[in-house]
Amino acid sequence: DTQQVTTFQMLHYAENYRRWAELFEQLDLNKDGRVDVNELRIGLAARGLLSHSSVEEQIVRAGDTNADGQLDFEEFTQYLRAHEKRLHLMFHSLDRNNDGEIDVGEIQHALHTLGIDITLEEAARILQSMDRDSTMTIDWNEWRDHFLFNPLHNMEDVAQYWKHSVMLDIGEQLTVPDEFSERERSAGFVWRQLMAGAVAGSVSRTGTAPLDRLKVFLQVHGSRSDKGNVLSGLRAMVKEGGPAALWRGNGINVLKIAPETAIKFLAYEQIKWLMRGSKDGAPLRVQERFVAGSLAGATAQTIIYPMEVLKTRLTLRKTGQYSGVADCAKQILVKEGVRAFYKGYVPNILGIIPYAGIDLAVYETLKNSWLQRHRDGSADPGVLVLVGCGTVSSTCGQLASYPLALIRTRMQAQASVKGAPPVSMATLFRSIVVQEGVMGLYRGIAPNFLKVIPAVSISYVVYEHMRKVLGVGS
Repeated sequence: DTQQVTTFQMLHYAENYRRWAELFEQLDLNKDGRVDVNELRIGLAARGLLSHSSVEEQIVRAGDTNADGQLDFEEFTQYLRAHEKRLHLMFHSLDRNNDGEIDVGEIQHALHTLGIDITLEEAARILQSMDRDSTMTIDWNEWRDHFLFNPLHNMEDVAQYWKHSVMLDIGEQLTVPDEFSERERSAGFVWRQLMAGAVAGSVSRTGTAPLDRLKVFLQVHGSRSDKGNVLSGLRAMVKEGGPAALWRGNGINVLKIAPETAIKFLAYEQIKWLMRGSKDGAPLRVQERFVAGSLAGATAQTIIYPMEVLKTRLTLRKTGQYSGVADCAKQILVKEGVRAFYKGYVPNILGIIPYAGIDLAVYETLKNSWLQRHRDGSADPGVLVLVGCGTVSSTCGQLASYPLALIRTRMQAQASVKGAPPVSMATLFRSIVVQEGVMGLYRGIAPNFLKVIPAVSISYVVYEHMRKVLGVGS
């Protein structure tokens, strides 16, 4: 028996060695006995794999033991041997019934445990991208060949691609928090990820602050404003207070990112625990994420809401009106009392529901649409698809909740509008529709949309850089 096992192992190694030698021969285009990054890139393209940024460099770096920037045959085989061993362990962890094949149910279950709920039909489409013999199951050879040069090392990496809310900041922190696994929490990944997102949001908001200030002006002053369009509005602000006036209110807007993100995440985790009854419970389904995310957002907004009022007042201030954040808070407290710090609170909380609901619904629709249509065999949607889905879903959510956001801002600014009596949300809503029509509820939406693309672009670039600095991706 021992001799038979030894013979089998020798035959298995010889088969692998022959396969690796053939693969090396195909990739070594200039026949110098080494494979460099460019040859690997061309080879991956020839095998029908999408070229992911830095993937080839990662493969060469992982196997390059003599640090010459290339892989000789020995380094190449050592890398593949180690990588195939990882893939084998992963294959067996997914093969729940140990029949040597992975079916649609096992793919669906694996993604569900990582926070992605898909239908059996969607799982079948993922399976078909790997299923070469059309048996609707994946055996070890199909699994190995599919992931041999794929950057995904485990199913958790698939879930990582569909996390978007921390990364993108379009100026409204109403997105539903991400799901994090127990491994990510224990590794300190969560707080580094949140910190990367907070820094990205700070840079993004600072970069688009002039457009945000113009949006607030148009929301409050409406058709009475002399800042009728974007350019004339920006010129009027510069004329009133110089170039620095374009960034009024940005300091407090940036300052509130960190507490809001932290409170929302902690609240979300507690609500999730209450809903599931266990801290180690499975990730929430989409509907549950909507409820938990909305409640977490409401909790965070309730705690930091005075900062929202201060942001609006500081954004609208005239030159010399306030000396700073503390002076603004003091004047509001003395002249209007504590209740002034919660003006516009009701429409703000109500706005969370359409925002979170539509953001999640649109994102899930776009995600599932991509899963149904992709034909390249890769589980990675790519940067453009990922950022595009997040941007479209967040923008749709913002569009749906915009009238409530406008009413909130007008209520927050009531004392700064000369002679304006305090009014209720319903009264304000009716007066806007009567005086300005339905479009009056969307005043300021032009600069709001103009800042979406630069805001997302800036936050994505900074977020990726911060991930590297903080070691999130490692």
